Amino acid sequence: MMNDTNLTQHEKLLILLVDDLPINLHVLVSALKTDFRLKTATSGASTLALLKDQTELPKLVILDVKMPGMSGIEVLRRMRADPNTLAIPVILVSADVSEQNELAGLNLGADEYLIKPISKDTLIIRVRNLIRRNAEQSKLRLAGYVFNYSGEAIMITDRNNHIVDVNAAFIKLTGYDKADVLGSNPKLLSSGRTTEEECRDMSEAILKDGFWQGEMWDRRKDGSVYPKMMTVSVVRNRAGDIEFHLANFVDISRYKESEERIEHLAHHDPLTGLPNRLHLQIFLEQSMLIVTRMSEQLAVMFLDLDRFKNVNDTLGHSVGDALLIQVAARLKSCVRDYDAVARLGGDEFVVILRGHDIESVAAIVATKINLHLSRPFLIGTGTLRTSTSIGIALYPDNADRIDDLMKNADRAMYFAKSEGGNKFCFFSTAMNLHAHEKLKMENQLYEAIEKQELQLYYQIQVDNLYQPLGAEALVRWLHPERGQVPPMQFIPLAEESGLILSIGYWVLDTACAQLKAWQNATLTRDLILAVNVSPKQFCQNDFISQVRDVVQRHAINPALLKLEITESLMLINIEAVIATMTSLKALGVQFSLDDFGTGYSCLQYLKRLPLDQLKIDYSFVRDIATDSSDKAIISTIIAMAQNLNLDVIAEGVETEEQRSFLINKGCTHFQGYLLGKPIPIDQFEELVKQLNVTEVGADGGEWLP
Repeated sequence: MMNDTNLTQHEKLLILLVDDLPINLHVLVSALKTDFRLKTATSGASTLALLKDQTELPKLVILDVKMPGMSGIEVLRRMRADPNTLAIPVILVSADVSEQNELAGLNLGADEYLIKPISKDTLIIRVRNLIRRNAEQSKLRLAGYVFNYSGEAIMITDRNNHIVDVNAAFIKLTGYDKADVLGSNPKLLSSGRTTEEECRDMSEAILKDGFWQGEMWDRRKDGSVYPKMMTVSVVRNRAGDIEFHLANFVDISRYKESEERIEHLAHHDPLTGLPNRLHLQIFLEQSMLIVTRMSEQLAVMFLDLDRFKNVNDTLGHSVGDALLIQVAARLKSCVRDYDAVARLGGDEFVVILRGHDIESVAAIVATKINLHLSRPFLIGTGTLRTSTSIGIALYPDNADRIDDLMKNADRAMYFAKSEGGNKFCFFSTAMNLHAHEKLKMENQLYEAIEKQELQLYYQIQVDNLYQPLGAEALVRWLHPERGQVPPMQFIPLAEESGLILSIGYWVLDTACAQLKAWQNATLTRDLILAVNVSPKQFCQNDFISQVRDVVQRHAINPALLKLEITESLMLINIEAVIATMTSLKALGVQFSLDDFGTGYSCLQYLKRLPLDQLKIDYSFVRDIATDSSDKAIISTIIAMAQNLNLDVIAEGVETEEQRSFLINKGCTHFQGYLLGKPIPIDQFEELVKQLNVTEVGADGGEWLP
């Protein structure tokens, strides 16, 4: 601090000047005002008052010894008794040359004792030296505090690499007391894991750069080893020679453990512990190189559990997770140590096999897997059964790239699943063609919506006297090249691709437009139109507003719109389903539960659903003439519906025998080929006219469509 002329007034240090004589204060101010900010006091009392102001304490007090009232010695005594002013440097000034006051002041902790008169230059030098010395002492105190209370272990060695000091954190970390290590070489801590080359590199870096940082392993006093992160810096003397080495380090055991866990999680599935997709990619790359070099083959087996979604939806994800863990264990037991089992996610697993005659090996392993996974699983206190569909692709026969190999195995798996599941299937070129054809159809279906190739057909619904009650709207795809595409070909594809949302909205909108047209005609104004709603469509966040907007836009009577939902919808979120149905019922819309008896609905929920109708599935109606079980099921459904005050409609009615049985059991609504096939709107309206002009007997026997 030799020249402070460039400092701003705020940056200059504050000094408090105390003297009862203005002339003395003037001398002090004149000497110091250039380099410092100054405050003045003329008595001991005013000095102590200023020091009580904690806004900013002075960096130095120049204090006259002899003052009336309270002497400078007394002021100093009180300052040293106050923790807030204890450390402020003090220069005592006096005209008294006797040693009594000087000794008293120095004993109380005065930093300097100057005899008046004082030259300006002497004063400035003494002030600057004192401030500099105090700053250095503050730094030393801070360094000592850091050394003693640092959370990092600190070790200081001399130029000969002998330990001269360690801190408390060092003692806590290593287990060595200070007396154990002073004078010793740091090799005392060596674990033996650091190589000579690593030690040499560290020494060279310290000599060249004066700094080194890195990881190494040390040994504690109890013999345990641990990893540490260490930084070594050198302290040089004025000649530039190394005088001390300063090493600070921390135990990074937890960091290393976390690093290993993160590394493991990056390559493994957290639920089953199996390798994940990333690890599988790396393993496949390595395996392809090995089999190429060894003239072997590789088999990629893509596995998907059959009906796993039902387990999650009905029993909960915790049961599903427990099942996946056991499946993973059984899969590992089916393969050799050098084969791989990985989980891609959900219920999808991959097995990698390599060797000679790999097709035979893969068939044996797949058979073993199908057998093992079809056995019961013990989950909690109950048992659970599942099975798996397996697709197998071979390298290099079926593909020479990982992506293609995985795709082909996936295609083979879907083929196995389409065959009923619990099977394995090898990839073939025909499957590839099927996959391309499927993709082509998906693109064409997307275009069909834009090109208006979709059309609604209507299948009539009648009462027991053949009087028209309404119809079910059924979508048909009139392809310009393929002709009429069967719904079973494109509806599942629409569900899988998500196009069912666009198609479903188009059906709803078109059906409501038709309802509006019917309301304007006498013969059709009371007909109810049933529209199928897929689970995906129903579960859209804006489905309620979609229905409301369509009903309002076409200005139809909502009571004539019946939404047909399936039992599979009950598996999603029953409370949300009930809430949506209740909101739509408030609009006046009706609900029919389609294909009743074939799905997974729970009877305890059935009474809570705001339904208007149950629809008996055609699979029960088909064999009622010969199957006593179907007769019993239908009788039960009709009786239950009557108890719940619900209408019942039977679909798939094809013979008079079926119709008569249903009437005898109390069913009053019918749909099926006996009454009419799905037909275009013009033909449907003509059929309605015919039914309305035909005289029908009580048994309905005078008219047959």
